[in-house]
Amino acid sequence: MKIAVVGTGYVGLVSGACLAEVGNDVLCLDLDASKIRMLEAGEIPIHEPGLLEVVRRNRAAGRLHFTTEIERAVRFATVQCIAVGTPPGEVRPIFSTCSPPHAQSAGT
Repeated sequence: MKIAVVGTGYVGLVSGACLAEVGNDVLCLDLDASKIRMLEAGEIPIHEPGLLEVVRRNRAAGRLHFTTEIERAVRFATVQCIAVGTPPGEVRPIFSTCSPPHAQSAGT
């Protein structure tokens, strides 16, 4: 299955790497270009035991990809997972608070 994961923080990167590990083709999207450059260089922006090896293994296998291009992620996947931070203490629909660029582009 082709899956796009929006966000490469703790939730998004771990989810994307694990989805790739079980055989899915995963494209992780983040608007932070420095994070994407780091991931493409074989490093990770967070500390999670064992994650670096999983990311590297699935990159090498061609199952885990990274991008800053919203349209590419939308076209790529049949399933979109949004894993971006939510503002603390706020009760609003996710699309109106946490990531307008991601959410607005996903619908177009």
